[in-house]
Amino acid sequence: MSLFLGIVFELEGMSNNAIVFNMTAKIFKAFYTAILLVVNFQLYAQNPVVRDTVVIDTIVAVTAEKGDGILALLRKQGVNPYEVYDDFIALNIDNLRDSVHLFEGVTYNVPIVANTALVDSVQKQPPVINKVNEAVSTIFGSKYVQIPVKSNKLKDAVYYLVSGHGGPDPGAMATYGNTAIAEDEYAYDITLRLARELMSHGATVYIIIQDPNDGIRDERILEIDHDEVAYGGKVIPLNQVQRLKQRVEIINDLHRKNSGKFQRLIVTHVDSRSKGKNIDVFFYHHEESKNGKKLAESIHKTFQKKYKKYQPNRTYTGTFAHRTSLYLVKKTHPAMTFIEIGNIRNKKDQKRILEPDNRQALAKWISEGVLLDFETGEIGRIR
Repeated sequence: MSLFLGIVFELEGMSNNAIVFNMTAKIFKAFYTAILLVVNFQLYAQNPVVRDTVVIDTIVAVTAEKGDGILALLRKQGVNPYEVYDDFIALNIDNLRDSVHLFEGVTYNVPIVANTALVDSVQKQPPVINKVNEAVSTIFGSKYVQIPVKSNKLKDAVYYLVSGHGGPDPGAMATYGNTAIAEDEYAYDITLRLARELMSHGATVYIIIQDPNDGIRDERILEIDHDEVAYGGKVIPLNQVQRLKQRVEIINDLHRKNSGKFQRLIVTHVDSRSKGKNIDVFFYHHEESKNGKKLAESIHKTFQKKYKKYQPNRTYTGTFAHRTSLYLVKKTHPAMTFIEIGNIRNKKDQKRILEPDNRQALAKWISEGVLLDFETGEIGRIR
C-alpha cells in the first residue's frame, strides 16, 4: 500500500515518460527488496551467521504494536536485544524513525539467535568486579545478571567509569510532562550499560558511583533517589569540592594499584542549557594528554560514523576538545574523556536521554569508540 501511495503523490507535474520511469523504478525496488529478504531468510536458515559467539540462524517477521520499542519487540521474541541490536537495525533501517524508533503497525525482521554463550558475572568475572559491589549480580539489575561474551579484546584493559553527580546532588534538573527528571539517574543508567558492554569484551571495570538498588532500567522516567555511594560504599559528601576530591582520590589510588596496565577513565554527564539549545554528544579531554585526546577522538569518530550510517540526512555537530578547567579532567591520572550526552532541558535531547533504546545505543557506540582506542592506544605511565 505504501508503495502505491508514494507513486500517486509523485505524479503531479511529471511528464508521461517520467511517470512510467518513476513507477517502474519504484516497483523494481520493491520487487528487489522482497526477493532480497527471501534470499536472506533462506541463507540465514541454511547457513547460520556466526558473529563472535552469537549465532543467528533465522529471521522472523514481527509487527510492532503500540508502545513497542526495539528492546521490547526483541524481548517478546525471546531474544536478548543487546546481542542482535545492530543486526536488527541493519535489517530494518528503512522502516525506522530516526534510525532507532519503530512505527506502530509496521512489520519488522527480527534475527533469532540459535545459541549464545553467556557468562555469569558473579562466577566468571575477574575478582576486581566483586569489589564493585558485594552483590555484583545486582549491580546491573536482576534482568541483566548475565553478560554476553562477545570477545576478549579488552581482557588486558582497565576502565574507570564515573556517572556525574549522585547522592545528595541530582545534577541538572528538568521536567518531562509534569514529572521531574534528574541528570544523575540517566548518566548512571548509561554508565551501567557501558560497563556491561566493556565487560562483554573482557575488560576490568570499576564503577565509581553506584546505586545499591538501581540496576539498568528500561523505563523512560527514572525515579529520583539519593542513595548512591562512591566505590567502596563511601558516603558521597554534600560539599561539591569534597565530592569531586573523593572521586579523584579513589580513581588515582586505583590507578596506582593497576600500574603497568592499559587504563582509561570515562566520565558521563548530561548537560543543562537553555530549553531551546539542542546539542549533540560532545567530549572533553586534558589538554596535555595525548592518550586522552585519542580516546575522545576515537569515540567522536565512532559517533560521526554512526550518524552518517543511521541518520544520513542529519549532520552530527558534536565536538571533542580539551578543557582542563574541569576538576576531574585536571586532577585524575588515567587518560580520560569527559562526555556530555545532551541537554536535559531540550525536548529533542530529552528523546535521546529518556528513550531506553537510545541510552543503549549511546552505550554501544561509546564502547565501540573505546575498542577503537584500545586497538592503537598506549599504556602510558600517566595520562
